[in-house]
Amino acid sequence: MALPNTGGGYQLGDGNLLEVTFFDQPAPQTATATATLTVAQITGGILIGNPSTSAATYTLPTAVALDGLLTNCKVDSAFDLNIINLGTSSGVITLAVGAGITLVGLATTAITSAVGSSSHWRFRKTAAGAWTVNRIS
Repeated sequence: MALPNTGGGYQLGDGNLLEVTFFDQPAPQTATATATLTVAQITGGILIGNPSTSAATYTLPTAVALDGLLTNCKVDSAFDLNIINLGTSSGVITLAVGAGITLVGLATTAITSAVGSSSHWRFRKTAAGAWTVNRIS
């Protein structure tokens, strides 16, 4: 028996492999000049940065702030953040860590073309009050 691909039901097994996979995506967050980012800015999945022609440093919130808002996260819980840099010329974005955060990988999202560039980050809870942020690309 074939299951319908409309109507909000669930598919069993392989389901329709050609069907688009949907997920919840809040509106992208934004940042311009150097700032300390909020938990909401980094947990929405997309951060559009536009430091214009100046370099900017975006400091991540502390691990305690993340734990305070993400109360159901257990060790090894994770979420992704994509930073899109719309700045121009020398508008490089550098990530700085808050207390309890460890950053692994190149911390800058440079301008590599006229349309900007992006970086992909994975945040992983490693202990109470401790998170690691790995640059994926």
